[in-house]
Amino acid sequence: AKMQVPEPQIFVERTLALIKPDAVDKEEEIEDLILRSGFLIVQKRKLQLSPEQCSNFYADQYGKMFFPNLTAYMSSGPLVAMDLARHDAVSYWKELLGPSDSLKAKRTHPHSLRAIYGTDDLRNALHGSLSISSAEREIRFMFPEAILEPIPAGQRARDYLNLYVKPTLLAGLTALCKEKPADPMTWLADWLIEHNPNKPRLQH
Repeated sequence: AKMQVPEPQIFVERTLALIKPDAVDKEEEIEDLILRSGFLIVQKRKLQLSPEQCSNFYADQYGKMFFPNLTAYMSSGPLVAMDLARHDAVSYWKELLGPSDSLKAKRTHPHSLRAIYGTDDLRNALHGSLSISSAEREIRFMFPEAILEPIPAGQRARDYLNLYVKPTLLAGLTALCKEKPADPMTWLADWLIEHNPNKPRLQH
């Protein structure tokens, strides 16, 4: 019997990064570092959490001495949540962050992000998921409408195509028949890019 060679699969790991309220003014600088470290910023939002939302987010820290201070600090102003993707995202982002105590980070990992942007053991400028499972939970928390599941197949894929892809494609093909361009494939590709319903609108 012939050996079945498995299809190559690419699993890109995701992690949640937060720019905490005390470092939000350094957002552009930090994002630049993130991109230069080979991460893709899959989605990003700026939000302000209530103390209650903070305590839900940090539910696993509940009952620790610093918990009230943590929730007060995390709800003290807007923060930036980012869903980051790259190979080994979780451990790589943790490595970039350095120790959670910024004072310790300044001594032992002077080039880490918390050494550069953090203040002390509580105000450490940035957050990173500790594991793949906590990354999933935290990304869902910050981006409740996000799709983290594998790409749909079967009936779900057909539903998705019918709902989101076919109407646009049909309009494009109709326009193509009216236009009759010399190079139909390129024309259609350009038309689809131009009329992508999910495209952010730019004001000219």
